[in-house]
Amino acid sequence: MATSIFKLGTKASTARFTGPAFVNTLVSDPGGVYNLAVHDVKFEPGARNNWHSHPQGQILLCTGGVGYYQERGKPPRRLEKGDVVEIPPDAHHWHGAAPDSVFYHLGITPNANRGQTEWYGPVSYEEYRQAAKPAF
Repeated sequence: MATSIFKLGTKASTARFTGPAFVNTLVSDPGGVYNLAVHDVKFEPGARNNWHSHPQGQILLCTGGVGYYQERGKPPRRLEKGDVVEIPPDAHHWHGAAPDSVFYHLGITPNANRGQTEWYGPVSYEEYRQAAKPAF
């Protein structure tokens, strides 16, 4: 079973996540020396975040389990340990765990002083089912 080298974070907001997920802020330095934010996120099986975007983009470093990433209007991408996702600025997207696996990733937000994450609606069951099609 996949595990993280970091401690389990706090439970993520149900207003922004479907299913249990935990966020551990490792670095929060908007406008400082590093000007970035780094979060270790654990998604329980089937959990995912809502559609959202980052004005400065984001990088995901997948560290364990199996998950998915999808930009609006594009096919979903299956993610496993060792995968890297470069998310362009302002791209509407979501990410989360497969139905039968936990999923861990580090979310790195560069240029953190350029604005906050914009949150949109939840990923529908049908959108998630399409991404996880082989598992259903």
